[in-house]
Amino acid sequence: MIQKSSGSSRRILTYPAIHPCDSISPSTLLNSLIDLGGDICSYKSKVFSVNKRNAREMFRQIANLLFFLQEIRDTTLDLPHPVILSLSELHLTLQKIRCLLEDCTRDGTRAWMLVNSDQAANQFRIVIRGLATGLDVFPLSTFDMSNEAKDLVELIIRQARKASFEPDPDDKKAVKDLMRILNHFEEGIAPDSIEIRRILDHLGIHKWSSCNKEVKFLDSEIGTEFSNGENKTNLELLCSLMGFMSYCRCVIFDTVDFESQHLNGQCSNISKDLKGINVDDLKCPISLEMMSDPVTLSSGHTYDRCSILKWFRSGNATCPKTGEKLTSTELVPNLVLKGMIEQYCAENGIPVVVSRGKNRDISRRAMAGSSAGEGAMKMLAGFLINKLVNGSGEEMKKAAFEIRVLTKTSIFNRSCLVESGTIPHLLKLLLYEDSNTQENSIAALLNLSKHSKGKCVIVENEGLDLIVHVLRKGLKIEAQQHAAATLFYLASVEENRVLIGENPEAIPGLVELVKNENHHCKRNALVAIFGLLVHPENHWRVLASGVVPLLLNLLRDSEREDLVTDSLAILATLAEKIDGTVAILRRGALQLLVGILNTSTSRTGKEYCVSMLLALCVNGGLDVVARLVKIPSLMGSLYSQLSEGTSQASKKASAIIKILHQFYENNSSSASVTPVLPREQFVHVW
Repeated sequence: MIQKSSGSSRRILTYPAIHPCDSISPSTLLNSLIDLGGDICSYKSKVFSVNKRNAREMFRQIANLLFFLQEIRDTTLDLPHPVILSLSELHLTLQKIRCLLEDCTRDGTRAWMLVNSDQAANQFRIVIRGLATGLDVFPLSTFDMSNEAKDLVELIIRQARKASFEPDPDDKKAVKDLMRILNHFEEGIAPDSIEIRRILDHLGIHKWSSCNKEVKFLDSEIGTEFSNGENKTNLELLCSLMGFMSYCRCVIFDTVDFESQHLNGQCSNISKDLKGINVDDLKCPISLEMMSDPVTLSSGHTYDRCSILKWFRSGNATCPKTGEKLTSTELVPNLVLKGMIEQYCAENGIPVVVSRGKNRDISRRAMAGSSAGEGAMKMLAGFLINKLVNGSGEEMKKAAFEIRVLTKTSIFNRSCLVESGTIPHLLKLLLYEDSNTQENSIAALLNLSKHSKGKCVIVENEGLDLIVHVLRKGLKIEAQQHAAATLFYLASVEENRVLIGENPEAIPGLVELVKNENHHCKRNALVAIFGLLVHPENHWRVLASGVVPLLLNLLRDSEREDLVTDSLAILATLAEKIDGTVAILRRGALQLLVGILNTSTSRTGKEYCVSMLLALCVNGGLDVVARLVKIPSLMGSLYSQLSEGTSQASKKASAIIKILHQFYENNSSSASVTPVLPREQFVHVW
């Protein structure tokens, strides 16, 4: 009757439960209750890192309750209707018990459950009282059952009322030890590794991968707390715990085990779930863009938070998709969909979209969030530097990997590692004759190149030549694609665009990578080339590399919208100069561009098409205009951009329409020109 709740879609330490409907039959409710009790008992086989004693007592009480309920089912054919009240209360309580047991056994939450062991113990106390309340109103006198069953009910009620459900003494000691270590981090004192191991042993965290799950869960909780503006004390504690677990992951565990994880920390089992996903389902029905913060309305439909809030602010109180009036404007975060979107973006090389108006999230990434978290990270940076300088080959490899993981999401981590001097040592590892070491080092440098000071340090330490070396001769294709992405971030600085362009291997290396079958390679190389074109002197270098025919072939053959858009961006930029226009026209691109404009579903792609067509008209002269006038489908697509396109696309489409109209009017006597529209429909638009 009621589905099992998902640990990944429900926030920890929350206990959603619903009353069974009033019209449910007593027998159906009883069977559902027995199934729910059996489900709860299945948690006996799981690991409880905290509240072990309370969990054992809870299982004992539920086993007694199940015995009683099963006897009712076996001995009573027709349940009286008054029993529904009692069974409904029991059903509600058992739902909460199951959520509580989920929390106590959920992977990655052990550190957070430890510091909240008092709250969890109190919840055990509350739900067991709920069990007694539900049985109190049970109409025992209406049932013909054994005295043993009736005595059992009274026993459950009596024990439920007097049960203390206090936190385990071992949990209290572990919390005290953990808080002492967090204080050490605040004071800049290195904690005792024996004491850390004792805490980890208590939590049952014995591997790198288990520790990494803790870090990922804490990071997710921090993001939720921060975006919701909730309890600041909770937020600081979460940040402190994340610093502690990050420190443990790097310092305590010598071996990195992956357990079905890719190197970037993403679980491979999610990839299987994405195979049947329609990308449109990941886009907001209002903005038509990939959602960054999906929320679900009472209508059951999901929208990006910023889009639906704008809808509400405009005075609408309906579901945009169905038009039905909403009973509530409450927004429920769709965490499952958010995870799928992030996974899809990661697998397809798409930058994870940051919702507009979420500058607070950026700031939380730039700060440690707590003094203990800051101290832990600074201490950890010093530890990793020591391993890069004085460690064995294996220790250097692991240090490079840990830096890669630490710098992936946190701006503060990047800042600490840049300041501590990791970049020169990572650059040296690019020449290391080990493919994994080289890949981890260039991936770490990619993340550090996103930091403003990191860009300068890379260039000052002659890192450009080393990065280009990996681009051309990387030991793994993944290393080459990371090198291309690193050049993209470095190219955000004008001086670096000049230096990269002057390196004779850089642009040819990027163009060569576009030929690779790997989607990520193509994408990273394309965006890097586009970034380099901001510097005018790189224009002729990109043209000389032979990129135009390559990109036009990609437009013809690729089914990936992102690759098509990136290719159009480069071609549109090249077309702004006459030599670029000539190179594009020589390859017969006009019909191809009009076809993309007619069929593309990407607003950005259409805008680049319009930009390129305008540049070709301006630089290519009347010959180009004459050929465009003869393409019947063009004018309709241009007019649609006036109302549906971006502001820039609208202006440029308007300019092309004017050029085409003027050409037709000036050459209306020529029989060689076929009108696009009847003369009376010509309109000058600006």
